[in-house]
Amino acid sequence: MAFHLCSSPSSLGHDRHYLHNSVSFLQKPTVRSFGNFFFQPNSLSLHSRISPRIALVSLQDPIPQETQKLDASNAPDSQDPGRKTKSYIWVNPRSPRASKLRQHSYDARYASLVKIAESLDSCEATEEDVSLVLRCLGDRILEQDAVIVLNNMSNPETALLAFGFLRKRLKPSREVILYNVTLKVFRKSRDFDRAEKLFDEMLETGVKPDNVTFSTIISCARVCSMPNKAVEWFEKMPEFGCRPDDVTYSAMIDAYGRAGNVDMALSLYDRARTEKWRIDPVTFSTLIRIYGMSGNFDGCLNVYEEMKALGVKPNLVIYNTLLDSMGRAKRPWQVKNIYKEMTNNGLQPNWGTYAALIRAYGRARYGEDALIVYREIKERGLELSVVLYNTLLAMCADVGCTDEAAEIFEDMKSSGNCMPDSWTFSSMITIYSCSGKVSEAEAMLNAMLEAGCEPNIFVLTSLIQCYGKANRTDDVVKTFDRLLELDITPDDRFCGCMLNVMTQTPKEELGKLIDCIDKANPKLGIVVKLLLEEQNEEGTLRKEASELFDSVSVDVKKAYCNCLIDLCVNLDMLEKACELFDLGLTLEVYTDIQSKSPTQWSLYLKSLSLGAALTALHIWMNDLSKAVESGEELPAVLGINTGHGKHKYSDKGLASVFESHLKELNAPFHEAPDKIGWFLTTKVAATSWLESRSSPELVAA
Repeated sequence: MAFHLCSSPSSLGHDRHYLHNSVSFLQKPTVRSFGNFFFQPNSLSLHSRISPRIALVSLQDPIPQETQKLDASNAPDSQDPGRKTKSYIWVNPRSPRASKLRQHSYDARYASLVKIAESLDSCEATEEDVSLVLRCLGDRILEQDAVIVLNNMSNPETALLAFGFLRKRLKPSREVILYNVTLKVFRKSRDFDRAEKLFDEMLETGVKPDNVTFSTIISCARVCSMPNKAVEWFEKMPEFGCRPDDVTYSAMIDAYGRAGNVDMALSLYDRARTEKWRIDPVTFSTLIRIYGMSGNFDGCLNVYEEMKALGVKPNLVIYNTLLDSMGRAKRPWQVKNIYKEMTNNGLQPNWGTYAALIRAYGRARYGEDALIVYREIKERGLELSVVLYNTLLAMCADVGCTDEAAEIFEDMKSSGNCMPDSWTFSSMITIYSCSGKVSEAEAMLNAMLEAGCEPNIFVLTSLIQCYGKANRTDDVVKTFDRLLELDITPDDRFCGCMLNVMTQTPKEELGKLIDCIDKANPKLGIVVKLLLEEQNEEGTLRKEASELFDSVSVDVKKAYCNCLIDLCVNLDMLEKACELFDLGLTLEVYTDIQSKSPTQWSLYLKSLSLGAALTALHIWMNDLSKAVESGEELPAVLGINTGHGKHKYSDKGLASVFESHLKELNAPFHEAPDKIGWFLTTKVAATSWLESRSSPELVAA
């Protein structure tokens, strides 16, 4: 049993909501003190000088005179009815009288009640021990004293016993107040079950709950991360004649948002803006998250700006939520601006901040920024989770950071708290495969198997790509057979990878891959066989290819069409390449390939593979020749846009290949010095060249 009393007083100013509904006492006059001690004769009256912390727990009824009475003999001239009453009497603060006055003040009594609460928190949760501590209150326990004791407790078990002890010995004017301060203890300790049971007891004993009862239970549900319970109790209020105030309504924006009732949360937020409710930072954070989850990323920023306009200072949770939302929106520039504002406001990033930054930069493929964040995390001695390591490695795979990925992978293995999983190995195998590092990819596969991870379809897809780049066709076939042995169904992306491998495979070995393609996707197999045949019935290829494109997902249609055209170009089958390209235009697999204005005609190739781009160029030049032959006037400028980028795992881009190809054709297109990725020519030069062309020609890369 622990009955030692601590000497540090505790404030009760944590629940202003409770204060406004159940606390009342007259305004405190200002007492000036310039190093001396001023004493009002009636200073112990409730209607005069009282400590602010007492104000937060005082009840509407005045403190009984037993606690306020001061020995009349101690007050000078107290027996002289003819003497005028003075507001203040100066007392030397060093005199024994000043010390005695302090001992009799309510401040001193409050401090002793706080010590009792602390002793109750630390004693054994038995009726005997609790009653032993509370005996020091005497036989005539004051209602206000009981409220202060309970209000300062934090142990739910002993608080419930203390509540029972005090309730038996008191006849409070408003019994609901004792229940409410006990509910506050359950909120502090996040004990929602006891809060609900105490409410049931209230009803059984005939005590009617008030607004404070419900607001305390609702806030208890919130801190216990039980938003559905908060909603349930909020919706009970009308049954008991209770009307929520602005503070409760504001809290319910957060609760409804976390419970998934977005419409109700946003409806309350609209009302909050109209009626100017005070909204706390937690609720603003929930609103930002709601808008982010619904994809309304501008709504996230609007809430953020409205919050600042209302004078609410963003905290770290709000910044982290906003950073995460902008990351999901793939707006890395806004992530940078928000992070800069956060640090300028003096807030230090925590683990959640760094996680949001890595996710944001990883999604947006901002490799350099993501790696800067990673190194800052390591410098601060923070640990990354498996998810963050995998996010970084996936980003490295996307942007081609092979060396950095190897460094991160080694750091992950040596961290001691994170072990590589299947996604880790998948990213590493993808990185090595795309880089053409066959031995490293195979070593990573072996490490994956030793770690007990079975290769998934992503790993096998990467390996097939790797073997295809290295012209190891037999290994491609073995990997495909392994896929079937693992009972993995080839998906559209896997088949697209097989098709891409065919574009890199020598003609004499294509037969080895056709059987794999046919097993993976019979429709694709039919189209590939038609491409390899020298003669087809008219319209057959177009019909079968159209059925194939209708059967695959939208996100792979262009890749399929590109690869099929590349295969035609490699096999020197120009007519079939043009037929497939025309089909791609008809089915809108390819869009915005060309544009015409009075001053310039342009061809856009940057979204095409090399074979498809060469085919488009061939068709476009034939169209230009026909226009010249028919007497149609060409514009002043003609342009070809190849884009200025290059493949992440290649040293050459489309622009460099096209530059050499245009020179081979002796075409008068030249790279524009002020427009990167553009090849331009004039009307006169183009007309002269087109007229000189004897026959269309396609040069395969």
